[in-house]
Amino acid sequence: MKITEKIHYVGVNDRNKSLFEGLWPLPNGVSYNSYLIDDEKVCLIDTVEADFFTQYLENIREIIGERPVDYLVVNHMEPDHSGSIALLRKYYPEMQVVGNKKTFGMMQGFYGEQNGRDIEVANGSQLSLGSVTLDFVLTPMVHWPETMMTLAAPLSSPEGDTKVQNQGNEAPSGAVGGAVLFSGDAFGCFGALNGAVIDKDMNCEDYWLEMVRYYSNIVGKYGTPVQNALKKLAGVKLDYICSTHGPVWHDCIEKVVGIYDRLSRYETEPGLVICYGTMYGNTERMAEIIARAASNAGVKNIVVYNVSKTHHSYILRDIFRYRGLIVGAPTYNTGLYHEMDVLLSEIAGRDIKGNHLLGWFGSHGWASKAVAEIQRWNDEKLHFTPVGEPVDMKQGLSPEIRRQCEALGEAMAVALRS
Repeated sequence: MKITEKIHYVGVNDRNKSLFEGLWPLPNGVSYNSYLIDDEKVCLIDTVEADFFTQYLENIREIIGERPVDYLVVNHMEPDHSGSIALLRKYYPEMQVVGNKKTFGMMQGFYGEQNGRDIEVANGSQLSLGSVTLDFVLTPMVHWPETMMTLAAPLSSPEGDTKVQNQGNEAPSGAVGGAVLFSGDAFGCFGALNGAVIDKDMNCEDYWLEMVRYYSNIVGKYGTPVQNALKKLAGVKLDYICSTHGPVWHDCIEKVVGIYDRLSRYETEPGLVICYGTMYGNTERMAEIIARAASNAGVKNIVVYNVSKTHHSYILRDIFRYRGLIVGAPTYNTGLYHEMDVLLSEIAGRDIKGNHLLGWFGSHGWASKAVAEIQRWNDEKLHFTPVGEPVDMKQGLSPEIRRQCEALGEAMAVALRS
């Protein structure tokens, strides 16, 4: 599948895996994207999961036949992108791996791989393939410490010069325009590719929320490193973004970069996520009353989730999207209902910054603990702005508890408007 005259897509789709990283649902599958640059020198950019190697090798040979692969650039060492390195070595023993210092430390640890001919690059290093030159941009912690991006741009040095040039922290030569960015996991999303590879050839609607879910669950903790990476790429005119998951971006580059920029700055839309745990439906009734009150007070974007039924990846996605959050759960074993405790831990683990608002409520049969535990989570870990008065229901719903729930929903609506 040709992207430009010299750049081809050689990735694969995984439609069988149910959980990405054993954690995140894949209702529409996922792609493992790899790219081949067919120039005077042949260069692969990232690999695929080892389970798909036979298909991967066929994709490569469909383009270059029996020609050798000269270079493999490893932008990211996570095994879904590096898992085929050892197998590629068997078919292309002269292939040189190109990566940074941390890349090779991980490659030794994962695969016992060492080769004295491999090429270590730094930020600003260059490698010429003939008519195309590669610029390397180190982007640590997006979202592993070794991550980097590779820019393919028209060659500015003498043709045929394949020597790597280490240029320290100088700006990428791609800044002259027309670059193709191989971005690793950045700008990626869940969802297999359904025939087409480039955004201009497909309907992208199904990918946008999956991009937000991918970002919030996989990259969400690392907003500052994402911002640092965007600054390094500032001024680079991009024709294509080739991520390791999801479509190749061409027509939608501005939208894609905007999504990552907004999410990494923890910007939110006006809206409210209400999520609750419930054993016998009493706490659920509180959530419904709060949602109705917030709606009556003018909040249009409201999503309500049962934390025991909806996978938390979707809840986290919407917490990244919307400014307001109201959580509630029963007391359980003199503590907080388990699934709510897990969700709050997952929220805290993403170190969400910005202007999030938080309200909370709870219930108990004989000993109140849930409301206090939610407050403790916010005081110690979340640090969201508290809104309204917490509601603590003993046993069943009373007229007074109903009024308190309505007041909490209305208070959130007022806070969102302000």
